[in-house]
Amino acid sequence: MPRFTVHIRDEWLAVPCRETSRTVGWLGQEALKRYIKNKPDNGGITSVKETRFIVRRCQGLGLLDVDDTIEDVLEDNDFVELAIEGDTMSPDYIPCAPGVSNLTAAYREPGDFIALDGNSLTSTDLVNMGRGLYKIKLTPEAERKVVQSRELLDTIVKENKVVYGITTGFGKFARTVIPVSKLKELQENLVRSHSAGLGNPLSPERTRMLLALRINVLAKGYSGVSLETLHAMIQAFNASCLSFVPEKGTVGASGDLAPLSHLALGLMGEGKMWSPKSGWADAKYVLEAHGLKPITLKPKEGLALINGTQMITSLGAEAVERAEAIAQQADIVAALTLEVLKGTTKAFDSDIHLLRPHPGQVEVAQRFRSLLDSDHHPSQIAESHRFCDRVQDAYTMRCCPQVHGIANDTIKFVKNIINTEINSATDNPMVFAERGETISGGNFHGEYPAKALDFLAIAVHELASISERRIERLCNPSLSELPAFLVNEGGLNSGFMIAHCTAASLVSENKVLCHPSSVDSLSTSAATEDHVSMGGWAARKALRVVEHVEQVLAIELLAACQGIEFLRPLCTTTPLEKVYELVRSVAKPWIKDRFMSADIEAVQRLLLDQKVWGVAKPYIDKYKSEYIPESRPSSPTAFSLDPPGSPRKRIRLE
Repeated sequence: MPRFTVHIRDEWLAVPCRETSRTVGWLGQEALKRYIKNKPDNGGITSVKETRFIVRRCQGLGLLDVDDTIEDVLEDNDFVELAIEGDTMSPDYIPCAPGVSNLTAAYREPGDFIALDGNSLTSTDLVNMGRGLYKIKLTPEAERKVVQSRELLDTIVKENKVVYGITTGFGKFARTVIPVSKLKELQENLVRSHSAGLGNPLSPERTRMLLALRINVLAKGYSGVSLETLHAMIQAFNASCLSFVPEKGTVGASGDLAPLSHLALGLMGEGKMWSPKSGWADAKYVLEAHGLKPITLKPKEGLALINGTQMITSLGAEAVERAEAIAQQADIVAALTLEVLKGTTKAFDSDIHLLRPHPGQVEVAQRFRSLLDSDHHPSQIAESHRFCDRVQDAYTMRCCPQVHGIANDTIKFVKNIINTEINSATDNPMVFAERGETISGGNFHGEYPAKALDFLAIAVHELASISERRIERLCNPSLSELPAFLVNEGGLNSGFMIAHCTAASLVSENKVLCHPSSVDSLSTSAATEDHVSMGGWAARKALRVVEHVEQVLAIELLAACQGIEFLRPLCTTTPLEKVYELVRSVAKPWIKDRFMSADIEAVQRLLLDQKVWGVAKPYIDKYKSEYIPESRPSSPTAFSLDPPGSPRKRIRLE
């Protein structure tokens, strides 16, 4: 028989429905009858028939007409919210706000699978799993290792051995031995008591990443979790049943205890949970709606679910992936600005950069050469000032390879650490089935990803810092030789005046956010955990810094495209014209003042979706493939290519 779950004030009520031809109004009245039946004072409702209410679906919050038939607007096991006229919404009801994540718009159930073994997951894979592109399965080898480690734990319990976290308390209570009859309660109490986080919940995308990463770590087979529990976690992930995980509360050692406890709490059928089908609701109802049962914790399993660096690392994976994307596109944006400001390309000569052969610097200079004036795609703008008397440009243009380059090198360094952490066992104690013993250690300490993400924030911020200075040069007529603030009829129109202020404010915020959190430590757990990483905040603020960098570069890209309007009919190079056309597909030229935030957000979306990189990359790749040096210098970074017209002899690849 079809049934529906209805939320009224502070309660969730299951309402069976034999005939789905009945109306939504009937469903609301049936739910009200059940609601007042459990209230001594009828919940203040004198008459069900006379009570006026509105009904809406939990998923998407769409309002339902009371005269609609149930079969037309609802599906079996749907969740709906009933709001009585005059009531305020229950504080227990957590709407799934649109736009809560910058990664994806809507969830679609994936058909592809990623096989996890605990050893081969990448940050790119993890972000794509957060986007809902994959389901999870285990490799046979991972299942074998999980079973082996669990068998060892079962033996420890059976033989009444004293082992930390299995038959003892935790932290300061490590010497307190727990009776076998209370080991299940011990694990449940651990999860409940440690679910002490605060703040807004992680978005569904980020919670998916967190859950996927915890599954990957458990799949290594060193945590002692049972295969039954691990399969239950995978089923929840595949159904996108995602616990309410507050963003605040971790000190990053002994792992991300609070957020991972909230993650486990939902899987136990307690607290709140979200799914695309239900929206936010009580976890037990969300699991039930998907035909899933709450997990029942065995000895050590509570500890296995909450001990590790997975929140730091999953958020760090998103941060480093977005940082990599924006760093690539920053070169394209800066090249377009250089064109508009009539800069010279001489500073990007390959011979200069091979004398200081940092890989990032060499790579950025190569991108500038591939995008700017060449025999592949000559620039009319560059030709128009070829014989001007300017010798060199300001640092914000001339030094892009040096400034952007170190950001690229830092991102690669951080990505390597994050990918190592993704596939690391971070539990405690570790279960070594092949040795027949458990060993307590400190792999849960978040110092590695914390330090790396503080470093990432500092390096990526510089892309926004130098971009803001280029925006100033575009908007300042004494520096750009363009109309003030890139608009005609200045005074009547303000143009990009306040857009530059927005960029300046974001750069200023980043300066504060770039203060490293990992230099701080506060002793916790009665001095047992007396040095911590503060990595949760390192990850969260790194993400915010990256977001600000995306926004500042979106403003610069808009400003550079606006600058081109004043240089027409001259054209820039083919790849940069393609970038211009892409921007103009979402934002019109600035003829007179209008609402600007929408334009900035639209261009930021282009950068987020890597569409700017997508239109320029074929030209960058073609440049790389068609010209190579005849002989390589001894430098280990001599993979760099020289520009056409360089004194070095070249071989053309046909």
